[in-house]
Amino acid sequence: MRYRLARAFCLLLFRGLWRPVVVGRENIPAFGPVILASNHLSFIDSIVIPLSVTRRVVFLAKAEYWEGRSPAAWPRRLFFATFDAVPVQRAQQRDAQAPLDLARRVLDRGDAFGIYPEGTRSRDGRLYRARTGVGWLSLAAGAPVVPVGLVGTDRVQPIGARFPRLHRVRVAFGEPVHPEAYAGLPPGRARREIADTVMDRIAALSGQERAEGYNQRPEEV
Repeated sequence: MRYRLARAFCLLLFRGLWRPVVVGRENIPAFGPVILASNHLSFIDSIVIPLSVTRRVVFLAKAEYWEGRSPAAWPRRLFFATFDAVPVQRAQQRDAQAPLDLARRVLDRGDAFGIYPEGTRSRDGRLYRARTGVGWLSLAAGAPVVPVGLVGTDRVQPIGARFPRLHRVRVAFGEPVHPEAYAGLPPGRARREIADTVMDRIAALSGQERAEGYNQRPEEV
């Protein structure tokens, strides 16, 4: 009941304020494990994607999002709690495998899981090379990967902005990448090819300029 009420309220805001254009929803399986792999331009992406589909989509989120006490923090904390985001502790964030194990549990129970293959938000608007975690997760869980192309979310809430702004967004879901097509390849190559295929499809959906290397978090630079 809490989920349905919260979703209905958020949908009213979503449709009224951001006037979304959503295409390709038919590419998302109606049931069973599925990975929604998206480009990442804004904090708001993890809100836009779940509100664009009929299935519940679980994301991982930093545990700090549950810890804020300021008035500005409570809507974010309420959203993540209501939409069943999985908190990731700092120690888990530093371990590349730990978040994937958490995601695997979500898929093993037959849910949809949202992931950003670039690893972090793009600060210059370009689309960076995917980490191979999305390939590992797809192969390990036997889950198809539906590529997602977001356009305009960086205008709704640019990096560093505290509050969303009014701007139209577009959400496009592409044809799934199925892990069984890569099952005969060596594991490392299979993970890499799935990741690269997913990013090629995201690029076609989002129209972003491609970057050659990996996107680095500010603390990694």
